[in-house]
Amino acid sequence: MASRKPNDFHARVRRRTAQIRRAIAAHDAVLSGTLQTRTKRCGQARCACQDDPDARHGPYHEWIRRRDGGQVNTKLDAQEAEIVAAAIESYREVQGLLARWEREVEAELLREERRKRSK
Repeated sequence: MASRKPNDFHARVRRRTAQIRRAIAAHDAVLSGTLQTRTKRCGQARCACQDDPDARHGPYHEWIRRRDGGQVNTKLDAQEAEIVAAAIESYREVQGLLARWEREVEAELLREERRKRSK
């Protein structure tokens, strides 16, 4: 019996991961990091924000991520915050899909190895 060609392996992996690859391709924007939304107290002693959490100023949105070994913080308006929040969620979904893709390739590789050993 002839051994399978490497192309056969790649074809089987492509079949096993087709759905995962389509799901990844469906994501338009992906961003890493976190989005913080908070309210703040001002420095005015007589301002209601000092005593009443519902009267605090804001909300203020900040996107926090790592770049070139350092932390980058960017202040955002409400519309930008919505876009970034959706892109961060997409990033996390894509990370999960990539982990599934890796497991599928690993499973196919190990299956191929076991098949070779059983001959």
